[in-house]
Amino acid sequence: MFKEFKEFALRGNVVDMAVGIIIGAAFGTIVNSLVADIIMPPIGLLLGGVDFTNLFAVLREGKVAGPYGSLAAAKAAGAVTLNYGVFINTIISFLIIAFAVFLLVRSINKLKRQQVPVPVAPATKECPFCMSVIPVKAVRCGHCTSELKAG
Repeated sequence: MFKEFKEFALRGNVVDMAVGIIIGAAFGTIVNSLVADIIMPPIGLLLGGVDFTNLFAVLREGKVAGPYGSLAAAKAAGAVTLNYGVFINTIISFLIIAFAVFLLVRSINKLKRQQVPVPVAPATKECPFCMSVIPVKAVRCGHCTSELKAG
């Protein structure tokens, strides 16, 4: 059973898929940082100093009564919250990742369309006397020893 698993795990497609998943997770982390640390602060500033990560609605008060100044304070108090600001960040992250994947797939499809198969000259021909397959450059058949026309 271990041998079968090893054969499965070491197949080219499985290894390629694992590398893709790891790179995708790293890319997702970079995009999340881009959204949370680069994109959303200027948008929040334009909207009057709003910090999207601290946009939440309290569904149930915690041990300490609100109002809570931040999402972290609400969580620390044990409040149940609806974190729509974090959800907005997640949606923007998803859209950026989806757009990047779209661009990647689009460029791969473009490369596939550009690749024109190069015709390969045949390496063998058929002897007209014995119908055996022989090299194209042969001047005499190796099977029936008939003399062949050059060309």
